[in-house]
Amino acid sequence: MATAMLGFCEIDITPTIPVQTIGFGREDQLSRGVLSKLVGQISVWKFEITKMVIITIDNIGFSKLHTEQLRNEVSYILNIAKSQVMICFSHTHSAPNDDLEKDYFLFLCDQIKEGVIEANNNMTPILAAWGNTFGDIGVNRRSEQGDIDKRIGVLKILDADTGALKLLLLRLTAHANVLKRDNYLISSDYFGSIRDLLQEKYKCYVMVTQGAAGNIAPKYFKSEITPFDASDPKRYVRSDTALEDMANEVFQQIDKIISDINSCNVEYIRMYSIYQQLEADVPKYDRAVEIVTEAKAAVGIDGSAWLSEVERLLNEGIYTQIDEIEIQYFSISNGCICGVPNEIMCEFALQASEQLGNNMFYFGGYTNGCTSYFPTEKEYNKGGYEVHWAMLEYYKYYGRVAALNPECASKLVKAVVENAPIHRKS
Repeated sequence: MATAMLGFCEIDITPTIPVQTIGFGREDQLSRGVLSKLVGQISVWKFEITKMVIITIDNIGFSKLHTEQLRNEVSYILNIAKSQVMICFSHTHSAPNDDLEKDYFLFLCDQIKEGVIEANNNMTPILAAWGNTFGDIGVNRRSEQGDIDKRIGVLKILDADTGALKLLLLRLTAHANVLKRDNYLISSDYFGSIRDLLQEKYKCYVMVTQGAAGNIAPKYFKSEITPFDASDPKRYVRSDTALEDMANEVFQQIDKIISDINSCNVEYIRMYSIYQQLEADVPKYDRAVEIVTEAKAAVGIDGSAWLSEVERLLNEGIYTQIDEIEIQYFSISNGCICGVPNEIMCEFALQASEQLGNNMFYFGGYTNGCTSYFPTEKEYNKGGYEVHWAMLEYYKYYGRVAALNPECASKLVKAVVENAPIHRKS
């Protein structure tokens, strides 16, 4: 019987000087110190003769171009295909802007590559099993009656030789912006608080991956202001200990099940990618003017540059932009982490899990980049920040000016389910 192997390394990627951050749409994005360190974590897996890598990075999410560069360099080091390298971003809004901070990006890549070599050199046989619990850490920020993915997926990994707990790999779903736009300190946000608490409690490494959090804000927040995604006091909790509150909720729920997760010999590990082409229609000019006016009035966004880009595309006869989406799967035993670069809404994950009949199929975003919100068809028709207004600020990072067309939501879920390694419902 084949033996699964795992090597692990954690490296510090905290900037040592003030840097330009990204995520709050502020005029002044310069950091003013460090609240908590940023880390990169590398797990190198081997099953039979195949190696694969999961890397987690405390960052809002690189562009596709930067992510591809790092994946190619990692694949070269290990002599594996790029599809065997999965990079998961925490989506913290309190980390450097990799596009503006070129030196920081190079530093981070060098750190990650050193970590890959170290993880590859310390591999040991493992036992593993999935568990699933539910936590109250997220709020659907677009609707009080909206869906929430409360699942906390736990992959419990033991050292096969000693029986010691080696790694907890988690999947949970809530935006990593407990800290709001009045925070200028570098921070891993609540992901770092979870890692710190669980590593203290269980004496092992903890990797946290982000789910389908496009419309899910953190329940707890720490800020002197009241942002639009924490404006309802009946649903959101303002707290000076908000980061710790999020971590404590996750710990309390995991602690209920962790002793019942019986790690065993791993009979299946696989990582692979498929691609799906989707379309985004460039808005007509009159509609674009309306969107700019709405965004300015609602959240103060200046969309003049975006409007100029829309006008340029229309003048050149470009009415539709194509986005090729990579869907990547990491499947181990009866569970699977699946990801796309987009900020998909939680309904995507819930629908995929339900259609597959597997509560341990975790579909999420922020995987191999961060390329715009991806609304459901229902939410697309409501408009607002996640559909239109965010594009006015970040379109230059995404390679298109509009959200993917409404019908693309069902196309993506269909592709995810049809290509999943988990047996579907009959």
